[in-house]
This record gives sequence, structure tokens and C-alpha cells, in this order.
Amino acid sequence: MDTTKFPASCFCLNNHTQPSSLNHMNETLVKKHGSFALKRRFIDSIFGFFIKRLYSPKKIDGGKQTEEEGKVCSWLYALAQSGPNLVFEYVRSTERGLSFKEAEKRLAETGPNVPLSHSFPSWMQLLWNAFFHPFNIILIVLAILSFTSSDYPNGIIMLVLVFVSVALRFYQEYNSSKAAMKLVELLKCPVKVQRCAGSVIQTELTVQIDQRDVVPGDIVIFGPGDLFPGDVRLITSKDLIVSQSSLTGESGTTKKTANIREDRTTPLLELRNICFMGTSVVSGSGTALVVLTGAKTYMSTMFSTIGKNKPPDTFEKSVRNISYWLIAVMLLVVPIIVLTDYYVSRNLSRAILFGVSVAVALTPQMLPLIVNINLAKGALAMAKDRCIVKSLTAIQNMGAMDILCIDKTGTLTVDQLIMVHHLDSRGLPKERVLRFAFLNSYFKTELKNPVDEAILAHVYSNGYRFEQSKWEKIDEIPFDFTRRRVSVIIEADSEIRDRSYPHFSTDKLVVTKGALEEVLQVCSFCDHADSGSTITLSVEDQQKIMHMGDELSNDGLRVLGVATRRLTTESTDTGLVNREKMESNMVFLGILTFYDPPKNSAKEALRRLAEKGVEAKVLTGDSLSLAIRVCKEVGIRTTYASTGPDLELLDPSTFHETVQRATVFARLTPTQKLRVVQSLQTAGDHVVGFLGDGVNDSLAMDAADVGISVDSGVSVAKDLADIILLEKDLNVLVSGVERGRITYGNTMKYIKLSVVANVGSVVSLLIAVVLLGYEPLTARQLVVQNFLYNVGQIPIPWDTVEEDYAKFPQRWSSKSIPMFMLWNGPVCSMFDIGCLVFFWCYYEVYHPSSGDKLYHSGWFVEGLLMQTLIIHMIRTEKIPFIQEVASWPVICSTLLISAVGIALPFTPIGKVMGMTDLPLSYFGFLVVLFLGYFFLSQVVKRVYIRTYKEWL
Repeated sequence: MDTTKFPASCFCLNNHTQPSSLNHMNETLVKKHGSFALKRRFIDSIFGFFIKRLYSPKKIDGGKQTEEEGKVCSWLYALAQSGPNLVFEYVRSTERGLSFKEAEKRLAETGPNVPLSHSFPSWMQLLWNAFFHPFNIILIVLAILSFTSSDYPNGIIMLVLVFVSVALRFYQEYNSSKAAMKLVELLKCPVKVQRCAGSVIQTELTVQIDQRDVVPGDIVIFGPGDLFPGDVRLITSKDLIVSQSSLTGESGTTKKTANIREDRTTPLLELRNICFMGTSVVSGSGTALVVLTGAKTYMSTMFSTIGKNKPPDTFEKSVRNISYWLIAVMLLVVPIIVLTDYYVSRNLSRAILFGVSVAVALTPQMLPLIVNINLAKGALAMAKDRCIVKSLTAIQNMGAMDILCIDKTGTLTVDQLIMVHHLDSRGLPKERVLRFAFLNSYFKTELKNPVDEAILAHVYSNGYRFEQSKWEKIDEIPFDFTRRRVSVIIEADSEIRDRSYPHFSTDKLVVTKGALEEVLQVCSFCDHADSGSTITLSVEDQQKIMHMGDELSNDGLRVLGVATRRLTTESTDTGLVNREKMESNMVFLGILTFYDPPKNSAKEALRRLAEKGVEAKVLTGDSLSLAIRVCKEVGIRTTYASTGPDLELLDPSTFHETVQRATVFARLTPTQKLRVVQSLQTAGDHVVGFLGDGVNDSLAMDAADVGISVDSGVSVAKDLADIILLEKDLNVLVSGVERGRITYGNTMKYIKLSVVANVGSVVSLLIAVVLLGYEPLTARQLVVQNFLYNVGQIPIPWDTVEEDYAKFPQRWSSKSIPMFMLWNGPVCSMFDIGCLVFFWCYYEVYHPSSGDKLYHSGWFVEGLLMQTLIIHMIRTEKIPFIQEVASWPVICSTLLISAVGIALPFTPIGKVMGMTDLPLSYFGFLVVLFLGYFFLSQVVKRVYIRTYKEWL
């Protein structure tokens, strides 16, 4: 054997001496990874599992193969270059197939032909993941401290919040895991394989087994409609046409043949003697040797990144960062307050109780509730706009999205062909061309397709009368992917023949319609419509017609040819069995062109998205010319475009630069779509949405920040999508973007309000304890104040957002939260301390024994009103109450909580809490105090906005 013909890596796979060599071969080739399955239900189901797995960000390289892909490619190339005998030797199989004993042994070695990563987490693992969250840890620590200080009501409230949070998350993830396990149990698909039996004389048997039991070395028998259960090397084939749309994203088909030996220069997916797992047989039949199964197949290496490509959710990550930041502040401030209070009061339990109350006040206890209400309200609003939200956090990402990647078919276009031209050989419109095309489509019975529907619709809608009732169908030569044409044999009565077709001397005609190149190959004559005669079709004429077809195709049109042939008496007597002879020496009539027009709503929707700062990029598997034509008609800039083969030739830096510049990407494979999305996210720092509806969109959809599909999409796409559109209308998506930004804005209001009000209040308490030498509020008063304040913030999700805010993408920046607090928190603390100064100067209360109840009552009312009114300053960049007014639920909540806080010191409940009546002069002081606060806060706000160019 000449070893120079094969990659060196191939020979490490060929180990004849060890029984476990096949398993060793596969382990050497490919490392363990996630996988993609066989049948469509298998493919569709398994993605539902991967999307729920833990993931980590993955840096891309601009289009290079992963290590797993490289190893699998080397192995497949080696097999494609080898003859059948050597292939059998490589895989350690025979022409008779494996014996039942050997197949059972290999199944034990290689494992079932299913993904190897089906290790579902136990309920204990899920419970631990749900429990271990910084926010839960904070509440549990506070609950323990509350119980230690005998503050049982407060401790119980904390534990209830933890229980609700953990229970909801555990319930959701446990149900998802159970559903994934059930899907795997249902993954059954029968496959015909050839096995050999007998100890002395071996007999070949054809048996049907489950696709999970297929092993390398099996010989599979396939026919139309079958999907390959693994990567296979063809042994025999007959007119085999395979659809590889699950790999390439293109709707076209590929001809495969066993009787060929490829070379390394052939692109992997164009290898004619190799078929891939997940691809399907369109027509033809044959046998094939299974060379790779399960997680070691080429498709598995492509889709092994499912669940690993999506970047960490920015919103969830930022919430965790806020929790860690609050813990740090708590660890710094609370011990100081406890020690200071103990130094003054010499009462440790009282000091600890007050410290716990301060920690409670520092914690935004309503954060989970406010966030979930915000998201749920956004989801309901989007449902009214015909958007179903599967992942609530996706609403936040919708608001931050600044690039939307979309497929062309069915999204920008109506996904329905219309007829554009019916031209003769000179490029002139001729009714005769349309007439025969119509007769072909009308009498055709097998495989009716959109082209036939477009021809019939064009004829009927334009009032043509072609008298199809006076024709009779004799026979049909159906379409196949080798000939790429369809013919019908029809017979006309003598009246219509004499009137309309005098130059035909027979009643029987063959009418052929198909790919222009294939139709021209069977034509020897050309119709001369003006004279009603035929002329010889020269090579020059063929070149002119092909050139005309290329020009039309470059304009984004689908081009077909039409031809006819009269049948002689001799040919009709043969019973019409010689189909090859009938489709020969035909008369070329002309060209038909078709177009999938853009939707009327697409241009307006894309304009609205552009106005909102969302750039559209088209990622399609179709031709570049067609993609550019559609994009021009819907208003997408096409000055810079690229194709998948071009991207593969670029180095990483040029790849990223090209992706940022281009707006149209054509002829992309699923992996290339994924890499484009990842490049936009990493190199471009964009928040990317991907709208797709096919298997070939799954990788990119999974990696995008927002995966969007449509209700009519395949199950895989819908399983992976965060948002499902009930209509293939981009205007629905525009509404979703608007709703996402409103939801994001209201969420940010509460988060920024909480850090300013809570941290500012705690800092004020620390300063007051140091200056006064005692607590300005008792622990009970502080807890009640915090409770009223939190209840008052519940209506925030029902607040309005400024129109200008929703015009631009809104991205979370965790760094902005500390800066926001450092700018605005001191303003609150300044006016809190101003309240103490007022008591000193106006009421001459210098010592707790002379007026501790007055201090407590005044600080309680001022602090509650301050925290309640801050929302009106935070919620808008404009002047509150003058230029911008909050929604009526927020206004009502503010008035209600303020009224309760002012009235409480005068009620019996207030007396029990240790408060007293406040003088009227104090409320006059509060009016002046809050006017000063709003004035100074507005000044700080304007300076902050000028400095950081943002507010919320």
C-alpha cells in the first residue's frame, strides 16, 4: 500500500491486532463533545436538551476548524480517497457486513449511536444551583442575625423570600431536565442494515434495527426519504440525490456516487462518495458503510457547541455583581454601626438588632419581585403584539440589541414565487413560451412545486385562455435531480392543432420544462416565433441563451427553460418507453423567470428598526445575487457583501473586519453563520439578535444574545429560540424591541433607585450614630420604614418611559451603578443630615434624653419621604413634575405611602413604635428641604449626563 497517498493521521486509526481498535480509533479521532442526532424528530428533540445546559463563552478564530472537526475531516478525506477494499479494511468490516456478535461487541465499545453527554443533573444538583445565589446568601445571613437578636418576624420574612426564589428556580429547571430525559427515551428510528450469520457458511441478512444500535462497520441500505444514521462511505449507488440543507443551509441537492475516488482538493461537503449524518436521500438508492457514529460524526462536531456559544447573560451577571457589591458595603458599614452603637449604649443585643435592621435596609429586598413583574408584564405586552417570550431575560436583551441578523427567505420575502418573464431565445416576451409552460405545469401530476403554482397563477390572473380542455395527457416523465427537468406528453385535437400549431404534423407533443442548462442540452433546434418555423440551434445560439440566463440570474431571478418536440408515429407505437430518446432533438422555445418578492411590510419595518439603532444584516445560504436584489428592494445597504467561501480564506483580523463592514452574507453554512454572529459579539462588542426558522440557523440562533424564530419554523429553531413570532412580520419584532427597552428602563429605575436610596440612607444612619451618639431610629422603626418604602416601589413596572429613551439600544453596564450611586447618594445623605441640623438649631434638641421621640419621628418621616420621592428624580432625565410626570400608578403610590408616613406618628400605632406628634413647623421645613433636594439633584443630574452621556 502506498502510504504517501493518505494523511499520516489516518494510519493511527488502522489497528488490526487489538480487539478494541475501533473504539480506540474513534477516541483518537475525536474528543468527547456534544452531538446532533439523526431523524428530524431526533434532531429537533435533542436541541431542546442542549439549550438548557450550562455554557461558557467561546472565543472564535475567524473561521478556522475546531480540533474535533479537523480530525474528523482528515478521516473522511482518507476514506473518500480510498477504494472500497481499503475502506472495509480501515473500518474492519467486510462486504457481507458485521456479524451479530461483532456488532454487539462494537456497540458495547463505542456506545449507543446517540449523544454521549446525556448526563442529566440530579435533583440535588439542581436544588443546590437554585440555592447558591449571592442574593439568597444575603437574606439567609440576615435571617440568622435576626433570629439571634430575637427579631423573629423579620427573620421569617427573609426565609420566605429565599424559599420562594429557590422553589421557583428549582421547579423550572427540574421540569426542563425531566422533559429532556423523556425526549431522549422517545428517540427511536428504524434503520435497515446488512448483517451476516452462520459459523461455517455465512449468510447475508437484511435486518431492521434501531438507529441507536448502528455501529461503525455496519452496512446500511437506504432509499428515498431515509436519513443517514452516521457518516458513511458509499458502496453502491443508483441515481442517488442527497439533500444537505441541514449542513449547508441551501435548498439545493447534491448528486452522490459510489464509483469514484476523490482527492484532497474537493471541499468536504462536496465529496461525492461520502454522505453525512443528518442528511437525507431525495431520490435513488444504494448501500453504504458506516464509518462514524454518534458524537464522532462531522455534524456532531459542528453542533457540539450548542449550549456553549451563548455569551453569559449580561443582566443576570450584573445582578450578581450588585449583590457582591452590596455584600462588600454591608461588611464595611454594618460592623461600624454595631460597634458604634454598642460603644454608646453598652447594649450588645440592641446594637446587633439595630445592625441587622441597617443590613435589611441596605438590601433591595424587592429586587426579584420588581424584576420578575417587569419581565412578566413585558412578556404579556409582547404576547398581545404576537410575540411569545420563552426566556424572560431575553426581553432585556431585546432592548439592548443593536444588530439583527436575519435569513432572507420567508422573512424579507413572501416565500412564494411569482412569474416575471416568458421570453423567447432573443429575449423578447412571447406568449407561446408561456402557453407551453402552462400546459406542462397543468398536466404535471408528480411533485407539484412553487414554480408550477406561479405559472398557473400568472396565467389565470392575467386572463390567458390556453384551452387546456382540448388537450389530453398521454404520459409524464417525472422530475428527478439528475435530469433536473420534467416532461409531459400531451395530445391535441385536430381543431386546435390546425388553428394554433399548423407547423406540427402530429397531435402528440413532448413539453419539457427545467433548468436552463439541462433543457438546452437536449435541444437541437430553436423556435423562430415570427416565421412559425424552427431553425438549427448552433453553439453560438446556446452561448447567447446561457449568457442571457446568467444576466437574469445575476438580477436575482430564478431561470428555467422550455422546449417541445413532436412525436412521430414510430415513437408513439413504442409505448412511450424510451424516455431518453423522447427528450432529445427538442425545439427550444424560451426562458421563464421567477422571483420571490419582498414583503410589503419588510421595508417599513427595517426602516423603523434602523431608526431605533438596530442594524440589519442578512445571513443566507442562497446566492449572493439573489440576496443583494432582495436587500436593495427592502432598503438594506449592499455596498459591501461577502460569501461563505470568501470568508473561509480570510485570516482572523481580516475576517472580523469584513464581518463588521458587510451587511449581506450569502452561501453561508451553519458554522459560518455561527462564526459571523460570534465575531459581531466579541470583536464588535454588539448585542446580536438572530431571526431564523430552519435547522441550518440553529447554531447561530443558539449563540446569539436573542434567538428569534417563527411559529412556522422547524422544531429545532423553536426549541432554541428565546422569542417566537406568531407572524413572519418584522413589524412584530419592532414592537418587541420597543417593549424590551421599556421593560429595561423600568428595571433600571428600581435598581438605580435602590442603590441610591438604600446606600444613601445607610450612610446617613452611620453619620447620625457617630454625631449623635445614639440611634436616630429604633430597629423596629427602621424595618417599618423600609417595608413601606419597598411596597411603594411595586408600581414601577407600570411606569411610562420617555419616548427618546426607547429610540436607542440600552445596554447594561455594571460599572455605571457604583458611579451613579457615588454621584447621587451623597445628595440624599446631605439632606438627611440637614434634618438633624434643623433639630439642633431650631428645636434645640441636643441630647437623646431631651427629645429622642422627636428625633425618631422626624427622621422616620423625612427618610421615608426622601426614599419615596427619589423615584421621580431617577425615572427621567428631565425636570420631574414639570417636564415629565410619572404614570398614575406611581403617582398614587407616592401619595399613598407619603400620607401613611406623615400620619403614622399621630396614630396609636406610631405611639407604640415610640414616635410622637410632629409640630407643623417641621412640615414647612420639609417642603423647603425637598425643594432644595430636587434643585440640587437636578444640577447633579445634568452634570452627570454631560459627563457620562447617559442617565438610566
